[in-house]
Amino acid sequence: MKPSDERPRPVSESLRKRVATAAVLIALLLAVLFWLPPTGTVILLTLIVLMGAWEWSAFLRLADPLPRLAYVALVGVLLPLAWVATRTPPALEGLLGAALLWWLVALAWVILAPRRARPWSAGLAGLLSLVPAWLALMRLRLQAAHGAEWVLFALALVWMADIGAYFCGRRFGRRHLAPLVSPGKTWEGALGGVAASGIVAIAGAVWFRLPPGPFVGLCLAAVAFSIVGDLTESLLKRFAGMKDSGTLFPGHGGVMDRIDSVTGAAPVLLLGLTLLGVLP
Repeated sequence: MKPSDERPRPVSESLRKRVATAAVLIALLLAVLFWLPPTGTVILLTLIVLMGAWEWSAFLRLADPLPRLAYVALVGVLLPLAWVATRTPPALEGLLGAALLWWLVALAWVILAPRRARPWSAGLAGLLSLVPAWLALMRLRLQAAHGAEWVLFALALVWMADIGAYFCGRRFGRRHLAPLVSPGKTWEGALGGVAASGIVAIAGAVWFRLPPGPFVGLCLAAVAFSIVGDLTESLLKRFAGMKDSGTLFPGHGGVMDRIDSVTGAAPVLLLGLTLLGVLP
């Protein structure tokens, strides 16, 4: 349950839609992760990313559906290419490191030049956001021991950050986080989200039997980059004159409105887990 870019509607109406939609989505995710073979997760994640690519293509201000479909096709081609190109650990770490560098650039974009966007930069941002995120979640699911649990943990980490930001922002929000990009988000909400995600991180350290210090630090870093992912999508929605990326999920917006934070968090989390030796 994540706040929209604008001030939310009354709690009763907004929360009712958010909770109902979230419950359905979580039930579907759990069924795919734990009841279906890994190929079920592959299909679901790929469909989500391609749907996200379709929504992202609107940020390029493309009116004709054919160029938008071409953008989706480009993402669809890059996904298996990225998988094949990162079959060795050094190659995977290199791509994830490049994704980390991209998110640092995106942070500078949000801070220093939030109104300087062009269709070409929006298109490039989509490729750099969607492809590494898909790859990270796929590697977690297919190559890590207890892969379904790791994917669920990665998503839960972001979800808890979003929930904490939503309620802390409503209750305590005073100082705008990025007013030119997303006026509804506040520093108090962001810090509340990071604090809430810390609970998930500590639980994850216990569940996966990992040293809490480095692991929790990594998780909080991933959450910080999830905020960058969220703000980057908000920047591009403003450039395209859109409030939400879509209307697929009542109370939540479109696919990108649900996965923008994941695009920032997933590559950072997998890179950190690899460097810490948690995952091969």
